[in-house]
Formats: sequence, C-alpha cells, structure tokens
Amino acid sequence: MPVTGSCSPPDQPRPSRPARPVGWQSAAACAGLPPRVVFSKRPKEAAPALRACAMCPVRRACEETVAPAENWFDGVCGGRLWRSGRPVPEPRRHGGPHA
Repeated sequence: MPVTGSCSPPDQPRPSRPARPVGWQSAAACAGLPPRVVFSKRPKEAAPALRACAMCPVRRACEETVAPAENWFDGVCGGRLWRSGRPVPEPRRHGGPHA
C-alpha cells in the first residue's frame, strides 16, 4: 500500500518535491521581515507578510516548497495565512466596494 500524506514512516523515504534554484528564499518579498511576522497565526500581526506576498516574485515556489496544507504549517505562505495547515479565512472588510 503506498504511503500518503506528509508523514512517512521512518523506514521509507519522503516523496521528493520539485527542485528549486538555490536561494529562491532570498528573492522572496518577505525575506527581510521578522520571523514573528511571517510565522504569525494572527491576521493583524501577519499583515506585513501578506502585503509582501501580493507582490512576491517567488510566491508559487514558496507555496510548492513549503506545502502548507501537507505540513500543518503556521504562518504566511503563497499569499495566504495558514493555521495548522489550513487557510485562515480573510476578515470581512467593511466600507469597501464589496461591502
């Protein structure tokens, strides 16, 4: 039976991810932000990282490599806030064009 999910038994190798050029993280728009912002579970605290994601040139590489849903990730990845590997719903904005 094939192994599924992100946690492989110790005697079996983990499935490999697509190779990325070394240093893609240094090109990330969030590279200079404090870890407490990038790995925050709170939308308000994570706001600077979310804004950085909106213009990030390596957004897709980030999400493919981090694979937040497969790794119970907490923080900002691929333009979304994640908590325990699940995307956190965006707060409703009042007074905007979609209000």
